[in-house]
Amino acid sequence: MPLISTGALARDARAAATGLGAFNVVQIEHAQAIVGGAEAAGLPVVLQISENTARYHGSLEPIGLAGLALARAADVPVAVHLDHAESADLVRQAVELGFTSVMFDASTLPYEENVAATRAVTEYCHEREVCVEAELGEIGGKDGAHAPGVRTDPDEARAFVRATGVDALAVAVGSSHAMLTRDAALDFALISRLRHAVDVPLVLHGSSGVGDTGLAGAVAAGMTKVNISTHLNKLFTAAVRARLDADPQVADPRKYLGPARDAVATEVTRLLGILAHPGR
Repeated sequence: MPLISTGALARDARAAATGLGAFNVVQIEHAQAIVGGAEAAGLPVVLQISENTARYHGSLEPIGLAGLALARAADVPVAVHLDHAESADLVRQAVELGFTSVMFDASTLPYEENVAATRAVTEYCHEREVCVEAELGEIGGKDGAHAPGVRTDPDEARAFVRATGVDALAVAVGSSHAMLTRDAALDFALISRLRHAVDVPLVLHGSSGVGDTGLAGAVAAGMTKVNISTHLNKLFTAAVRARLDADPQVADPRKYLGPARDAVATEVTRLLGILAHPGR
């Protein structure tokens, strides 16, 4: 299947008032699990590769090309997206590799500097038919760079989207990155206000900290793209630990990475169902 843009998937989901699942890749087993889970659900999905993950692999290219290959071979629409890039150089690398969307994060900068940096990246990407997601209103928990409790102002969001031309906007509505518990309290009224303030899809970061009911409520209130990473990593690690505990002599990594991959795939299928049918 040809590569598809996250922007196109998000616009379709926004029009249908459904959610689009976006899951972070750490290694190839994650990417395989995410694609397999989406195929089992019969739903589109976004493979996200972060700047931190690119750094872990030494560069974006090895894991990026693996994700692109899996996306092209999938039976459902799969987009490959650069997540939380603070480097414009990394954005250019992603575009050159063939990513169809990027998330450029200048949210720690003062507002005017955020606008200027984001607008420059957006112009570069749009010239190459690549969609851009940006962030406004710092979302807690990411490497200490974001202040918990901050919320995105709808009027500022409207002005930011108009000034930068971005295709999607990550907003702060009560979630926080890297949460190990699923008990974040989202501001559904604010999500609704933001949905009506801007004409691009809204993105929920830190969704691992949001329970099933909260995820469905967020989509029903107007959220479109839902990013999940830590929750899947917890399941992956738990499956590895269980397999090693059951057989301490196992040496072949496939014997414990395989079950972890299967566990993540099953959860991706389940979560995509929640996001696609928030009213059930």
